[in-house]
Amino acid sequence: MTALREDETTTTTPQTTGRWRKLTPRQARLVRGITAAVVMVVVAVAMVVRFASEPSLLTLGLYGIALILSGTAIVLSRRGRTRLAMAVLACGLAVVVLAEPLLRASS
Repeated sequence: MTALREDETTTTTPQTTGRWRKLTPRQARLVRGITAAVVMVVVAVAMVVRFASEPSLLTLGLYGIALILSGTAIVLSRRGRTRLAMAVLACGLAVVVLAEPLLRASS
């Protein structure tokens, strides 16, 4: 057995890289779940605004898919699949942002 010297008794902090430190799994689930919920609210407001200005089944379906994907991201975050949840959320938003102008131009 070795005795600790006085200079070895200092507490060490977890290694951080730069200014960012890693989130614990619980914090990551919480952050990504809240992010997905905020995106869901924003998509719902955008859907109401778009549907009020131009009622269309296509608009309703497109934003409905975005709402479903946001809900899926929340469920995935709660189950610990945070990276997959963010990928689903990002892909869903990208599809809505890219598909809406294309669908409106073709109508």
